[in-house]
Amino acid sequence: MSEKTGAKVVPLKRKPCPICKKPPVTEFLPFCSKRCADIDLGQWLGGGYRIPTNEGPEDLDPEGGYSED
Repeated sequence: MSEKTGAKVVPLKRKPCPICKKPPVTEFLPFCSKRCADIDLGQWLGGGYRIPTNEGPEDLDPEGGYSED
């Protein structure tokens, strides 16, 4: 069952934590700690990762949603 094919197995290099740039920890991937994971979650929930648009108030329908033009 152990055939040798000549192919090398190259271990994947993990990218550093996107918050503090320390090496990641398996339990919190891709982060290094619960603290950094929570900081990232706070950014998502607080709108820190939103994509800016050029839509103005005229693009909203009266119920507060977006019109389907």
